[in-house]
Amino acid sequence: MAMFDKLLANLKASKKTIVLTEGTDPRILSAADRLLKEDLMGVILCGVPEDVRKAAADGGFNVENATIIDPLTYPEFDAMVAAMVELRKGKMTEEECRTLLKKSNYFGTMLVKMGKADALLGGATYSTADTVRPALQIIKTKKGSSLVSSSFILFREKDGKEETIAMGDCAINLGYSDKLDKDGNVVQTAAQQLAEVAVETARTAAFFGIDPKVAVLSFSTYGSGKGGTVQLSHDAVIEARKLDPQLVIDGEFQFDAAVSAEVAKTKCPDSKVAGQANTFIFPLIEAGNIGYKIAQRLGGYEAYGPILQGLNAPINDLSRGCNADEVYKMAIITAGMA
Repeated sequence: MAMFDKLLANLKASKKTIVLTEGTDPRILSAADRLLKEDLMGVILCGVPEDVRKAAADGGFNVENATIIDPLTYPEFDAMVAAMVELRKGKMTEEECRTLLKKSNYFGTMLVKMGKADALLGGATYSTADTVRPALQIIKTKKGSSLVSSSFILFREKDGKEETIAMGDCAINLGYSDKLDKDGNVVQTAAQQLAEVAVETARTAAFFGIDPKVAVLSFSTYGSGKGGTVQLSHDAVIEARKLDPQLVIDGEFQFDAAVSAEVAKTKCPDSKVAGQANTFIFPLIEAGNIGYKIAQRLGGYEAYGPILQGLNAPINDLSRGCNADEVYKMAIITAGMA
């Protein structure tokens, strides 16, 4: 698959190590077996070594070349606690940090922060919040980012051609509202937040070989509807152009105007995006989550994600309904972005 070529080239050029936080899960063990067998990356499995090895043996998986770490017996645990206390700077006590680091989601995230691993993949049994929260507290947002968002990369073969599109945000931000300081002054508008999601999703799309043509969606095209998310999506386009003047972005669009050349000729004939969009920005998580699942289930797309955006290191989340092949591919995506 073309979209994996760059990732595999990255991994071959510079070997990375990934932390898989749920070391006894059969899906994780199956993926780890494949990754190690193909020598794609180093693998750290979080869990009690005896339990991990038993689960691997029960499933017929070979993880002998993986590093298995139990947070409770990790030799550098005290140093890790001290490092987290410093990172949290008065927001957490030593005892609170110690308690959290006994959990593999926090422990694995600190392994990345301390340079013991390059990337982390979790969520086979943890919720999205339980993957994102330690990332926000420990890895933190990169310079220039004010929020963490997500995107899905969707791929299918149709009529002998490969089609790849991007969608964001479908998993992290429930919605957008103005951020206020303690005096009630607006420090960041909802539109600026959605614009940041659009810019980050376009960058993710470009990383996966998509030449991003970004459509910010709503139930209106160029003001044909009123209320709801129309103004938000319209204003986000303006703000995104300020953040990245080179970005090819337009909206607000209804989905048909974004993808159908025929509809675009009628509704927005002068747009450089309408009718040919390949990167779609949703104004609410409900729309995004429903949208990517429709594309996956009815459109025949394979969906990869959620890919987290805006963090200082590659930390990605799995769906709790994932299968072993999805874990394997998401591990390649995550380590390949390091």
